Amino acid sequence: MQSESCVPGDGKPARQSRKAAGDPAQEYRTEIVADLAEIDPAAWDALVARHPDATPFLKHAFLHALHASGSACGETGWNPRYLTLWAPGAGGQPERLAAAMPLYAKTHSYGEYVFDWAWADAYARNGIEYYPKWLAAIPFTPVRGARLLAEGAHVRRLLLQVALALAAESQMSSLHILFPDDTEADLMQQAGMLMRHGVQFHWTNDGYRSFDDFLATLSQKKRKNIRAERRQVAQAGITFRRLRGAEIDDDAWKFFNRCYRQTYREHHSTPYLNLDFFRRIGASMPQHLLLVIAERAGQRIASSLVVYDDAPEVSTLYGRYWGALEYHACLHFETAYYQPLEFCIEQGIGTFEGGAQGEHKLARGFLPVPTRSAHWLAHPAFADAVERFLERERQGIDAYLDELGERNPFARS
Repeated sequence: MQSESCVPGDGKPARQSRKAAGDPAQEYRTEIVADLAEIDPAAWDALVARHPDATPFLKHAFLHALHASGSACGETGWNPRYLTLWAPGAGGQPERLAAAMPLYAKTHSYGEYVFDWAWADAYARNGIEYYPKWLAAIPFTPVRGARLLAEGAHVRRLLLQVALALAAESQMSSLHILFPDDTEADLMQQAGMLMRHGVQFHWTNDGYRSFDDFLATLSQKKRKNIRAERRQVAQAGITFRRLRGAEIDDDAWKFFNRCYRQTYREHHSTPYLNLDFFRRIGASMPQHLLLVIAERAGQRIASSLVVYDDAPEVSTLYGRYWGALEYHACLHFETAYYQPLEFCIEQGIGTFEGGAQGEHKLARGFLPVPTRSAHWLAHPAFADAVERFLERERQGIDAYLDELGERNPFARS
């Protein structure tokens, strides 16, 4: 594999044929794709559909919207370098996409939610370049799911082997695979990658018939607090509308974008996404979108956007973006948590993933769920140091999970 074709910014695909382990008759062509528009959406989404842990964020429409809108591109430090394997077609048919990994050459660590700033700082203090690095992840999206899209288990293993070979040959500092599903994380650990553990908070629908039915399962204190929070919002004269898919018109997207950007402005930071991105996913994947709009005195004041997949094999809602144009106590909880929770109960959606971090979710019925990420570092001494750090961090995560278990918000028999 030609390492010069992997340098960020050159835009040239790299090609190489490899034999699949355990299947010497099958040969795959390796290609690095810098523009997802070069891949047929149906072929990409067919790989996504094969995985029970594939999410809407892996779909061609979502990823392409990130790139085409300029949200995740070379200019913002996300150089797309999608790693793909192609199998020859039978009987004169064209070759087919057999495996793919969303891969980027990153020049910073923003928008990842698995924080390696300390690693980068250690490299810099020792006069070694940490950036660029390889990153396999969904930009700005801390959601667990498939990262090795493949038509079979042996091709999935081969894809990981090719990714590790690419990292070793490219002279870049490292390869990081964020939020893989458990099966893939086990495969990465077996391949010698270092494992990093984290915690998210997810809500599970135990067949609740109503929001009050859910509240009845919580401890008295938690139940009382949630009712008080919802009452504060209602007493402020705030009402809510939920728009699904095609109901979200361009005016609603403009309003949501104002709210979204206001949140970043208040935190003195720059928003990752833009109105063009929201318009693109609104047009290309409306079946996965729910927009909650808060109104007071006839004026829209806040909104939240969630992504969901109500197919029985997925049945998950993902809390994503929120913002408000004016402050009201508990408005965030109502707009970004309680309204989506009600939607999950009404639609029979099984899980609500609340996103990265957020211990405050525990008091609202979200329970801790462990996450993993996989890492490979080229520098042996730094790899050893990071491995020792991760072992200490893992012990801290285990202790934290034990502590959270003692603070279970649900009523106990």
